[in-house]
Amino acid sequence: MAKVLVVYHSRSGNTQRMAEAVVEGASSVKDADVTLKKVDDATPEDMLSADAIIMGSPVYYGTMAAELKKLIDVSVKHHGKLEGKVGGAFATAGVMGGGLETTVTDVLHGLLVHGMVVQGTSKGPHYGPVSVGAPDDKAKDHCRELGKRVATLAAKLFG
Repeated sequence: MAKVLVVYHSRSGNTQRMAEAVVEGASSVKDADVTLKKVDDATPEDMLSADAIIMGSPVYYGTMAAELKKLIDVSVKHHGKLEGKVGGAFATAGVMGGGLETTVTDVLHGLLVHGMVVQGTSKGPHYGPVSVGAPDDKAKDHCRELGKRVATLAAKLFG
């Protein structure tokens, strides 16, 4: 059974709605045990015990929320121990062009520095799902696809 951790920060509820859709997709994978946590409730030890970690953030000044960055920063105590785990990211913003892709890739940079495996997609949002404002049905579908893709890969590697 692959353990999938979905961690997010949300003030408006938009990123939380995306996180819930990611969980739906990941939970559809038979061999996945999925946990959803607000970033304030997540610890580096949660990251260590997961086989896959998917992180979501609103865009603040073109990058991820400080709360999510702090979790990534303090996870340095497990540097090298997250190697080979599966990762993914998603983001929300108030406006188009507000930093959605830069935020997703910034989160992915942190996961890649940990040595994690990130699988892109050739269709839809290549780096990870994004939404301007509240996620519409299409954005939620992309989130479900991300959750399913990450959980499926984790189940193949760790299930």
